[in-house]
Amino acid sequence: MNNATTFVGLDVHARSVKACAFAPETGGTVGKSFGYEPGEIASWAASLPQPAKCVYEPGATGFHLCRELNAMGVDCVVGAVSKMHKPAADRGRKTDRRDARLLAVQLALGVVTEVHVPDPECEGARDPTRASADARDDAVRAKQRPSKFLLRHGFVYDGKNAPGRGGAAGPGISGRGSAGSTWETPPRWPPSTTIANASGRPTRARPRSMRR
Repeated sequence: MNNATTFVGLDVHARSVKACAFAPETGGTVGKSFGYEPGEIASWAASLPQPAKCVYEPGATGFHLCRELNAMGVDCVVGAVSKMHKPAADRGRKTDRRDARLLAVQLALGVVTEVHVPDPECEGARDPTRASADARDDAVRAKQRPSKFLLRHGFVYDGKNAPGRGGAAGPGISGRGSAGSTWETPPRWPPSTTIANASGRPTRARPRSMRR
């Protein structure tokens, strides 16, 4: 058995994984394609000269593959995407095989910044918090949409939110505007300031005094 470490880069997608094994002693590489099957990847990694170490970038698949491989006895880490050193010459020639080989070489050079892999309990605690934040963002966008729609048609809301209410969601859309708030039509610009954009739709040009 070879005592040299074999470094494996994994380019992980939802339904496929492209793997590339790199041996620093010889500079040779071995590539292989898998479905998203941690068991098959672990069996292939075990057949390589040992010890072997795998790395991949976290994406939509998260940390599931890393936990599964480690549970099967395969040393696997997750690299920080923002800290990866990607040559400028390879940006226009991006392929799954190139990405996997680049990960393997960087792992061999020791320039991969490993990220913490949370356990299932910790990740499960994060999910409700993230879901709540996503729901708040969706609510803000839903409240802003009617306001911006009416604004495009010339109606401006002159009210303000009730005390203690933030203004990011758009004033008055939820019916909590201040007493006496009304919708009003803004003044029309002179005909000479009406222009047409590239689509042929008329737009109003603001006077120079109002431009920032």
